[in-house]
Amino acid sequence: LVEDRLAACVQVIGPIESTYRWEGAIELAKEWYCHCKAPAAGREALMARIKVVHPYEVPEIIAVIADQADPAYLSWVQEQTNPLPHVGDT
Repeated sequence: LVEDRLAACVQVIGPIESTYRWEGAIELAKEWYCHCKAPAAGREALMARIKVVHPYEVPEIIAVIADQADPAYLSWVQEQTNPLPHVGDT
């Protein structure tokens, strides 16, 4: 996600153990919590990519809008998720 510039940073926590009901059965699973930092403008592309690479049929994807954040950090996130200019672009 970072390499594809869909997220500026991804923090991975785990493994953690999750208990949930799926298709009528109680499931126990070892999972990893991934916190992706990305601007709202790229949210749909990020979510679409997670759905492609995630092994679950219905992965947990929750978007949280930061109502307060350091402007310099937000600028960095924006810079890291902007596509790089192609050689020859002016």
